Amino acid sequence: MKKILFLFAILAFVSCKKEEVKKEPLYPTTTEEIAQLPEELGKEIFEGKGNCIACHQVVEKVIGPSLQEIAKIYKDKNANMVAFLKGEGEPIVDPSQYEVMKTNFVITKAMSDQELQALEAYVYSHLK
Repeated sequence: MKKILFLFAILAFVSCKKEEVKKEPLYPTTTEEIAQLPEELGKEIFEGKGNCIACHQVVEKVIGPSLQEIAKIYKDKNANMVAFLKGEGEPIVDPSQYEVMKTNFVITKAMSDQELQALEAYVYSHLK
């Protein structure tokens, strides 16, 4: 009987051990996260969840125009790239590819303004 009580006491003690649950912060908390440049965030989105890299390269046209071409045209025409990525602007770089790009608006419309501005900053970082 003593062994059963002893075993029960140990099990009760072990089950009371509190496990620490690590939660991801909603906002940047470290100096490194806060100091991330928009171009860096834009590159992460471009190559990651945005999957823009599947159709766009820096220098050459693949499926879509190159980043250098996009940056030049948007700068020359003083156009709003963020509005286009939200599906609110007219295609100005290569209107013949607009139907292909429209399918990606599902992804870009779900992005925050900060993410879209970071993408825009990344594209403009390739301006020559």
